[in-house]
Amino acid sequence: RASPRARCAMPSWVIDRYGRNDVLRFTRDMVFPTIHFPNEVIIKVHAASLNPIDLSMRSGYGATALNMKRDPLKLKTTETEFPLTLGRDVSGVVMECGLSVSYFKPGDEVWAAIPPWKQGTLSEFVVASGNEVSFKPKCLSHTEAASLPYVGLTAWSAVNQVGGLNQSNCSGKRVLILGASGGVGTFAVQLLKAWGADVTAVCSHDASTLMKKLGADDVIDYRSGNLEEQLKTLPLFDFILDNVGGSTEKWALDLLKKWSGATYVTLVTPFLINMDKLGVADGMLQTGVTVGSKTVKHLFKGVHYRWAFFMPSGPSLDEIAELVDSGKIQPVIDQVFSFSEVPKAFLKLEGGHARGKTVIDVIGKK
Repeated sequence: RASPRARCAMPSWVIDRYGRNDVLRFTRDMVFPTIHFPNEVIIKVHAASLNPIDLSMRSGYGATALNMKRDPLKLKTTETEFPLTLGRDVSGVVMECGLSVSYFKPGDEVWAAIPPWKQGTLSEFVVASGNEVSFKPKCLSHTEAASLPYVGLTAWSAVNQVGGLNQSNCSGKRVLILGASGGVGTFAVQLLKAWGADVTAVCSHDASTLMKKLGADDVIDYRSGNLEEQLKTLPLFDFILDNVGGSTEKWALDLLKKWSGATYVTLVTPFLINMDKLGVADGMLQTGVTVGSKTVKHLFKGVHYRWAFFMPSGPSLDEIAELVDSGKIQPVIDQVFSFSEVPKAFLKLEGGHARGKTVIDVIGKK
């Protein structure tokens, strides 16, 4: 099915160049999305949310790798990704389906996380592959649902697909989450508690009440003295999820149980920075050398070292939706903005120290 020819433009927030918040531009003339592949669906966006990657992409971070993914064979005559729509999360309603889409139909309420090389969700409509989409949890509004897909899939990738933890092997395991009060952290705490782990959350003091509410067994305030020394007084851990990076990597692996299969997974990697700085080929080579050498070094010390990335996945969202509908995971929303307030929402996110997610209500007042 082709898109309705009557529609050729739609409201959207776009950027025409990389930079700070002033590059955000509202337009009513963004090209209406079309179905190019038979497995795609068009979703009417009811709500979206912002993630740190949106700030990074606004500034041009990862542009080299993302442009290669957008046009791997260099088929476009003009090498430009603009106008570019940011926003990765969507909760909304299916408007149209490609010919091979059998799982969804127009009118279905769905949610998804759109990968960063595609046009984003700060728009009236967005195109997604059918395998990136899942039925929205019935117990959530669109605004609530939009807060979860990107952070949920990032945490799921780190904990389950890279870390190897699941419902059957997680019970009683000691888990440490560094940077627990952000979007990925709040989701990971709930996911691991739902699977029966003993969770220690590291955050600032003003987020400790939230951490306890989400089920964390121990909450450590990183501002109340030397964090490394505080954590060394605790029993060793089976799994560490690092949302912070930087200097934490130098000492965090010493907190793991040696020779027991214990794993450290970090979401802070130099992959996209390397490609931006060195180009695609040299950047990938440098990244491979870095992760390879670190993995081997830590393997000799008796622990596993891993990198994790966001991975779009409808089937994983199906599993997350079950956990949400059963009451084991709840959205953690810091603030909701209207569609006209997208620049304000970016400034809020840029300010840091949010407790949960910054959500955009797209179908409210434009």
